[in-house]
Amino acid sequence: MLYSGERIDEIGFSDLKLIQKPEEFCYGVDAVILADFAARKTANRIVDLGTGTGIIPLILSHKTKAESIYGIEYQQESWQRAVRNAALNGLSERLHFVQANVAEFDGLCHWADAVTANPPYMAGQCGLKNQNEAKTIARHETVGSLEDFVMCASRILKDRGDFYLVHRPARLVDLFSACRSWKLEPKEMRLVAPQKGETPNLVLLHCVKNGGIELKFLENLYIYQEKGVYSNEIQQIYERFT
Repeated sequence: MLYSGERIDEIGFSDLKLIQKPEEFCYGVDAVILADFAARKTANRIVDLGTGTGIIPLILSHKTKAESIYGIEYQQESWQRAVRNAALNGLSERLHFVQANVAEFDGLCHWADAVTANPPYMAGQCGLKNQNEAKTIARHETVGSLEDFVMCASRILKDRGDFYLVHRPARLVDLFSACRSWKLEPKEMRLVAPQKGETPNLVLLHCVKNGGIELKFLENLYIYQEKGVYSNEIQQIYERFT
């Protein structure tokens, strides 16, 4: 059942479908590359923070064999769509969604093998606010700060568990500071740029809870090979094989 303003989209992974409301928020390539980044390593229990309508758990259900994937979402309507998306795809026994603020969530302690997060990119009052409240919460740290997401991930992860996050390179100092303060040691970093020769505008970061001190820089990821044409690697991530 669809409500006013909603639509169902094919997300391009097997026959998975997603209910979303464009007026409020639609997922982007950052969610897709984060899910793929996290899917490289085996994890049986995964938690996605700020899950929105559940796009990352849905992609992870396809790319991994994880038995149980949770999504934590603050906004009620987005959370309800996530629950409906699990049902729409016949995944309600594998995907579970909780309505909660990551700043206050204290469940699933030391439970997860991996945690993913695509948190709001804009710090506090920075940046132009959108008049649409749902978009504002998704893009700005009005409900949960970057440190709240990191703190929540640390609480949920088992010892040596993996934390995967996508954010803006401009926030790297904040990212490293918050992660290390919550015992999530940065282990891998990958910069993402629109095309070769352009300045990176995203960063993928992999941390390990109580991990040793060593950071590996991975080769840059490029979204497009030319204007409007995805790079070969992005095509592979979307599983659009030719």
